[in-house]
Amino acid sequence: MKLSLLLFFACFLHLQILFGQDVEKKVEVGIIEHLDEFVPSDIQLMNENGEMVNLKDQIDKPTALIFVYFRCPGICTPLMDGIADVIQKLDMKLGEDYQVFTIGFDPREKIDLAIKKKKNYQSLITNQNTEDGWRFFTSDSANIAKVTEALGFKYIKAGTDFTHAAAVIVLSPNGKITRYLNGTYFLPFEFKLALIEASKGHSAPTMNKILQFCYSYDPVGKAYVLNVTRLGGTLILSLGLVVFLILIIRKPRKRNYPKN
Repeated sequence: MKLSLLLFFACFLHLQILFGQDVEKKVEVGIIEHLDEFVPSDIQLMNENGEMVNLKDQIDKPTALIFVYFRCPGICTPLMDGIADVIQKLDMKLGEDYQVFTIGFDPREKIDLAIKKKKNYQSLITNQNTEDGWRFFTSDSANIAKVTEALGFKYIKAGTDFTHAAAVIVLSPNGKITRYLNGTYFLPFEFKLALIEASKGHSAPTMNKILQFCYSYDPVGKAYVLNVTRLGGTLILSLGLVVFLILIIRKPRKRNYPKN
């Protein structure tokens, strides 16, 4: 009986590992969390002065990083709006306690377009130092591919546009990935906590990771939809384990036969 139980758990674990690997391989659009990994030391970006700088060298304090493309007709603007909103509400000093990096992931877009976008938001935010605290970057295709892959940002080209998710990637002062905040709206408390934890180098998965398991991004409908296959497979495996445990734990009843 013990051998059967061990074999079952081994098979169950093997299926879960294969299932998890298969899910990651199929992700074309979305966020794959790379917690506790570090920003590569060889990524070059162009800053607002037209200078090529090393990304990791720019990270000297808790950093909230987002990927956008500046001509985006979809969620990029709501994402930057969400950042602007939380910057104004946060009781932390932008540029001193933390910083925000916006990286354009379309290599066709140049730094002048990024600067124009920054000025739009500077006109909206009057209570924080956006000049030094919210920095914009662009780069070439090779560096963009490297940084998006390292930080788990998955996207696909759709005609002249891109299909992608919206998320803030929080980095510690030494460039370690500590948190992912998905979506376009952020609670000040949630954002502040992520930055404080990043300042200590503490990482933690988000509750949104559970939602990502249950939902998949539909590039056609441009929305997240319930992944019935994934949930069904998990449910079947879980029920199978429960039934098996019940069968092996339950003791057979002794029958009392009448004496002759």
